[in-house]
Amino acid sequence: MSTRQHKHPLPSAPSPASRGAGPSLRVIRGEGQRRPAEPLTSRDAVARLLIEAGADLLLRRISSARAEEIERQVDRVLELFDRVDATPALMPVLRRHLDELEALMRETRERRSVRQGG
Repeated sequence: MSTRQHKHPLPSAPSPASRGAGPSLRVIRGEGQRRPAEPLTSRDAVARLLIEAGADLLLRRISSARAEEIERQVDRVLELFDRVDATPALMPVLRRHLDELEALMRETRERRSVRQGG
């Protein structure tokens, strides 16, 4: 420990209110429970699935090949969402691709949980 005296006190980190930042972060208690898989019924749900796969790739819980396949299927599904907006008759095609993507993610989650030991 230094015995040197400072003539001026060291500045402390400014509080969020004094630096004009918005509200501070808060902890959300999850109680360690994983939420059940969300059904893929919207673009947002598909985007969240892609984020989940990206996190799994970064954490090395899935292979890059699996992540690329998920990304490829997500791209196709998002394109179909756009096409269904213009041509509602394509809805059965979109539903089939959503089912395939859900099956891939179900398999991915099962493999991931086996690798993690739970």
